[in-house]
This record gives sequence, structure tokens and C-alpha cells, in this order.
Amino acid sequence: MRYVKGFTATTMDDYQLNLINILKRAATYFPDREIVSRLHSGELLRYNYREAYERVRRLASSLERIGINPADRVGVLSWNTHRFYELFFAIPGMGAVLLEMNLRLHPNEIVYVANHSKAKAIFVDETLLPLAEAIAPHIKAEKYIIMADGDLPETKLENVYSYEDLVNEGDPDYEFPVVDERSAGTACYTSGTTGNPKGVYYSQRALVLHSLAELHAIGIKPEDVYMQLVPMFHANGWGLFYPATIGGAKLVFPGRYGVDNLGPVVELMESEGVTVTAGAPAIFLPMLNYLQSLDRKPKLNVRAWSGATEPPLAMMKGLLEFGIEVIHAYGATETTPLVCYNFLKPGLENLSEEEKWEMRRKQGIPVFGVEVMLADENGNPLPWDGKSIGELYIRGHWVTGSYYNDPRTIDSFVEDGFLRWWKSGDAATIDEHGYIKIVDRFKDLIKSGGEWISSVDLENYLVAHPAVLEACVVGIPHPKWEERPLAFVVVKEEFRGKVTKEELLDHLRQRFAKWQLPDEILFVDEIPKTSVGKASKRTLREQYKDFYMQ
Repeated sequence: MRYVKGFTATTMDDYQLNLINILKRAATYFPDREIVSRLHSGELLRYNYREAYERVRRLASSLERIGINPADRVGVLSWNTHRFYELFFAIPGMGAVLLEMNLRLHPNEIVYVANHSKAKAIFVDETLLPLAEAIAPHIKAEKYIIMADGDLPETKLENVYSYEDLVNEGDPDYEFPVVDERSAGTACYTSGTTGNPKGVYYSQRALVLHSLAELHAIGIKPEDVYMQLVPMFHANGWGLFYPATIGGAKLVFPGRYGVDNLGPVVELMESEGVTVTAGAPAIFLPMLNYLQSLDRKPKLNVRAWSGATEPPLAMMKGLLEFGIEVIHAYGATETTPLVCYNFLKPGLENLSEEEKWEMRRKQGIPVFGVEVMLADENGNPLPWDGKSIGELYIRGHWVTGSYYNDPRTIDSFVEDGFLRWWKSGDAATIDEHGYIKIVDRFKDLIKSGGEWISSVDLENYLVAHPAVLEACVVGIPHPKWEERPLAFVVVKEEFRGKVTKEELLDHLRQRFAKWQLPDEILFVDEIPKTSVGKASKRTLREQYKDFYMQ
């Protein structure tokens, strides 16, 4: 790849892409558009973009006063609340870095993230004080800011400030500096299955460009209502609150919620008229089960990006009956996260309904600003024929080019002139139309008798059975075939004891060859999860490594 410098332009290219300008625009042109946030009491706080921008200005001025400087890393331990939203502007706005602290990580990993990033201060939601107090003796943060709905609670933490006091005491006319757009605005640490988390630091330029790509891709308009379901403490909560703000949409923050109690979330979606959201099958599957259990079936009108893992077709079809259109999307911590999303290209309208549904299983087409390559084990390009399986390489405006202060950068990136490809670790195909299909993680592909078996495809077809709540398939060592699939199934409550292994195998035989079927299906009460809610296949492989060897 060559790099050339052409004729000098006359455009104002020093006008920096700064995140704070997103909120400033919303406050200017959509000042009265509502922001709704559920408090810990269950009550709803309502305010607007104009008030949010003033609070952010006040907060930033107070942070400067208490010693937060440009380039400082500032951690946040919080749920999906209006305060976390404000911090995504206040901290980068003054030139510091918002450090997302993943609540699903082990406390030892959170300590590592805080120390590796050298977090100077940490914002803590009042409900997370026990966690903050437990890790505080092991980290080097100088001060803590407590985010409380009422009076400041008692705490063992030292050098404590009140979030609301900082807002109230701050300067409403604070002038944000112009920040070099290549400065990091936020940071997230990957929740890898091996070793310590790896640090990804997103530039303000990357985040703004990513926001514009998302705005176009999901088509957020001022009349939309966006709900933040994805945890904001990981991968920028997929970043959609930024384009929603650009678009002047109403924002809804559900606060703390759990998949075992989705009633308040669904009620909020209905009462606030939510039209756009995003999440993983780990939240959408329980949501479907909850909706199906209701006597009064709500009718929603929501378009929802689904990422993290491939959404089962049964889930997509089921949610559509309630007015939730699931749109398959794909990305990673390293890609800010959006890489691609699924839509039907012109020229494919004549596909049958069944073929269209099969297309929806694919991750989709990369958005402008992202480039992909399918590579073999030696890094050579593979054809886009929908059959060749290779590793997905990715690069682009908002794709990381290295991990922060981490030697694992060497093995995770491929040099290409003055640019780098990020090696995703995902096994994929790309068809002649440019649609990406993630077959599996390479480490999760099952190699049996020299042939590859996709654990993802087996899992999703198992979930299509009406009795199955969750399914996970892993490759287990086998004395003859190298590896064989072993399936784990959680059955819906009403089907407990009423469905058999043979019934599920018959179901799989409708789609898979005999040699692809799991040798065994185990019924379990739950499937272990990783810190981002995915099935922990590493745990299952380790626990059952001798299952077929006996």
C-alpha cells in the first residue's frame, strides 16, 4: 500500500472532531428533547438536552478544580444511567479519558484495569460502593466521586466527592477546550478468555466517525426514542447514545436491570415509546420468553441491533411478532464496536421468505470506514465465495491498531505498509455479495475427522426447538475423531422432564448431517457465562475434557 501527499486543500481541517460538540449541538437544536433515566427507587428522572449540557459543563469545570487534567484516566463504575451518559461527554470534553470498568469482570481483573490504566479518579454509583471499597486498597486512584440519588452515603473510601455537589458547584458557562482529535476519549479493556484484559483506547476522532456511521446505519431521527440496553461499561455500550444524541432522539436509560426481571425494562419500552435499541441474544432471548408469558401481549415498534453472538432465527421471528425487528450486527471491543450490519441489498428482493431469513443469519456488510479481508493461516487472501473459511481481518477509521502497553499486540496485528490489520480470531466466510458470515470463533470450531463443524449453527438450531431456552455446543477431545460435539441444553420450565435427547437429535437431523450431530446432549440447569454474558465454552471444555475419552 502506497501513501502519497497530493495538492494542498483549502478546507478547515484543523476543526477537530470532539465528542462534546455532539451534546452541544443537541442542546442547541433539540434543547427540549427529553432524557429519561430510571433511578434506584424505580422513579423516573426527566430532563432535557439543554439541562444535560449545562450539567456537563458544570461537572467538567469542577473536575478541573479538583485536579483532573487532560490525559488523566478517570474510571467509572456504574449502570446505564443519565450520570454515566453525562460522563461520556464531561470527561473527554476536558481532554481526559473515560475508563470503562466492566462490572462483570472478576474484582482482580478490575484492579488490573485500574492499575494498568493508572486511573487517577473513579466515579462510583452508590449501589456499587461495596465493590469500590473492596478494590480500593489494591489500586492507586487518588479520589472517588460518588453518584447518589440522595444524600451522600457513608463509605470507607477516602478523598470522596459528591457527583451532584460537583455539578451544583460548577461553572455553567465553562468553556470546553479544543482537544486534539487523536487524543483518547474513552478506553475499554477486552474481557478475553486468557490472560489479563487488553486495553483499547479510542480517539475522539474515531468515536465521532463511528457515531456518524451508526447514525446512517440504523437511521436515527429526531422522532426516534432510543433505549440504552447494552451495558455502558463495555465497548462504549456500543456507542449508540452518541448518534442518538446527534439525531436529537429522546433517550431512555433503564438504570440497573437483570435478565431475570425484565418486566420494568419492557414496561419502560412500552410507556416511553422506544423505537431503537441494541443488545445481545443474552438479553433478547429472556425478553422474548417474558413477552410470551404475558396475558396482555404488548405491541411495540422497535428496531434492535443484535450483536455479541448470532441471533437465533427462532428468537428473531418470535420478537417480530411483538413488533421488535432484530437486525443482525457485528463488532468487537477492538472495533469501537461496529463493523457491519445486515440489510437486504437491492437485487436480492426476489429471494424466497425462507432465503431472506437465512440471509438474516449473516452478520452483514461492512459500513463505510471499515475494510475487511478473509485470510488463510498464512495471512493470504481467500476468495469471497461463501464457502472458503478463513480468519476475518479488519481495519478502519475506528479499529484499534495496537493494545495499550501490551506485548500481545505483536500476535494480534498484521503489518501492511503504514497500516495494520487486526486479526479478529473469528472464522468466517464472505459471499459473492459481500455478506460476512461468522462461522465460529476459531478456538470454538470443532474439527472432527478432518472436517469443520460450527458450534454456532448447532446452538442456534437447538434454540429453534420450542422446548429449548439456551444451548451451548463445544468440541471435546475424542480418541478416534480428534474432536466431537458435546451439547448442553437448558430446557424451558414448562418442558422440564418432557423433552428427550432423541427428540432434540431428531430436530437437528432436519438440518445437519449425521457426522455433524453431537454425540451427547446434556440437560443442565444453567450454562456458565463470561463477563460479557456469552457462554463460557472454555469452562465447559475444561470441565468435560475427558468426557469422550473414558
